[in-house]
Amino acid sequence: MARYIGPACRLCRRETVKLMLKGARCETAKCAMERQWRNRPPGMHSWRRRRASGDYAVRLREKQKVKRYYGVLERQFLIYFRMAERMKGNTGEALLGLLERRLDNVVWKLGFAPSHRTARIAIAHGHIYVNGRRLNRPSYLVNQGDRIGVKPSERSQKYIRLAFGDGGPTLQSWLQVDAQNLEGTVVAMPAREDVQIPVEEQLIIEMCSR
Repeated sequence: MARYIGPACRLCRRETVKLMLKGARCETAKCAMERQWRNRPPGMHSWRRRRASGDYAVRLREKQKVKRYYGVLERQFLIYFRMAERMKGNTGEALLGLLERRLDNVVWKLGFAPSHRTARIAIAHGHIYVNGRRLNRPSYLVNQGDRIGVKPSERSQKYIRLAFGDGGPTLQSWLQVDAQNLEGTVVAMPAREDVQIPVEEQLIIEMCSR
């Protein structure tokens, strides 16, 4: 499984927005985006670079921002785009809805993991159950009515409770969670306003449709 293994803060600095790649650390003064001397794009001469102004550059940055936030690479992102094209309604909103439905994103938003990356690790290691069955695919798309729980073992319960105690993002209306039993439920499909980063999805659609 291909994945990005470089420094996470570098991605936030490149996109000039907090992507919450390190969980609670991103809300503290240790975040690179909070430091005046580190909140520039990465690179030796970043202070000399001009702001991207071309149509291609602006659209590319929007696409890269979304890919890095959800932790998907180019090939997988294009698969989601083709799926969104075949769906009814606005293609941009459909694309963001598919990414929101990824299991690793749902596990993070339920508070079972401090970040998308640790959510993927928990799923790959078999700590997460969906509808009572173990599922080790972070890319699984949840549906309305799905129940996301934790493996009934002391080790898994302890592992998830450590992350749950730190608290995650504010629970959204399309999700419900039972903190005592460590079980979440998808009560509705995610809407456009549930996306927590500023993004202009129309620019992404224009880029991918070329």
